[in-house]
Amino acid sequence: MASATIHGRALHYVLKIGNREKNAFFFREILGMQVDRHEEFKEGCDAQCNGPYDNRWSKTMIGYGPESSHFVIELTYNYGVKNYELGNDLGGITIKSKETLERARSKNYPILQEEGQQVLTSPDGYKFFIIEEPQPRDTDPVLSVTLNSTNIAASKEYWHGLLKMKVLNECPNTITLSYNEKNAALILKQISVPLNRAKAYGRIAFAVPLNEQPVIDTIIREANGTILTPLITLDTPGKATVRVIILADPDGHEICFVDEEGFSELSQVEEDGDRNLTKFIKKDPFQDKD
Repeated sequence: MASATIHGRALHYVLKIGNREKNAFFFREILGMQVDRHEEFKEGCDAQCNGPYDNRWSKTMIGYGPESSHFVIELTYNYGVKNYELGNDLGGITIKSKETLERARSKNYPILQEEGQQVLTSPDGYKFFIIEEPQPRDTDPVLSVTLNSTNIAASKEYWHGLLKMKVLNECPNTITLSYNEKNAALILKQISVPLNRAKAYGRIAFAVPLNEQPVIDTIIREANGTILTPLITLDTPGKATVRVIILADPDGHEICFVDEEGFSELSQVEEDGDRNLTKFIKKDPFQDKD
């Protein structure tokens, strides 16, 4: 399997959120993203898409365009769970958009400084690094997702050596990878403290052709890697069925590979997605009314 090629496409990163109303304001009114679709579920996901919770939950896909051409954020909400312990697994998400900073300033939303970068922090503590340049219209403003690593060499061997991501840039403490340079990149950054995924841990997702999922399965098994969820079919009521395989890298970062064929149908933008999110926020018996 050493010569296998994986034709991947970056899709989204999963963030667990505790208050949908506050997050809807942040992602829509500050970051300026649009809801692609909103889905409600009565029980937990067989692939733990909502974490280790067997309860009613929802997912909201939100970004600067359709997931067929943009990297989006999956906001996962578990009814009745108001907050999660935040770890240090996610370094942050980088966006090119001076318009976002202008909105933040006009609404008095705090803009922080970190290592010379301007940072907006979501209601749950997730960091968004904002590059103060005009937001591109023809390409995705979401440039990269940074995940922290305790061993950059081991991370490179996993993501590049096993999962076949291309190395775009490499420094002593960071490595930038991608399956396709048109998509958001993955940045792995060395940290000098133990990695703690805590309760808010996320998951990054990629689409690959259906016939390449078993190839990934074989690659990871032959390397004695971690498969959290073997190839499994997931249903979304009234929508397309998809097949996924969930992995964990050496630091425990979760990786979902979903079949491109099914996901392309599942991820169609819904005209009523934004209205549905607002509707379920108003109906939520656990939502703080402040």
